[in-house]
Amino acid sequence: MEKIKLDRINELAHKSKAEGLTDAEREEQAILRAEFLAEIRADVRASLESIEIVDEIRS
Repeated sequence: MEKIKLDRINELAHKSKAEGLTDAEREEQAILRAEFLAEIRADVRASLESIEIVDEIRS
């Protein structure tokens, strides 16, 4: 995710705690968070799919 978008997510989170958000800002925050989570899930899924499990039997 672009640094600009991550900065905006953080900016909205801080503003939400300090003074609250407008309806438009809440909508923007939800869209940005959904995009962020989708990217994280895709990265985790790609990592898991590339794992090869090797089961060695030791005597």
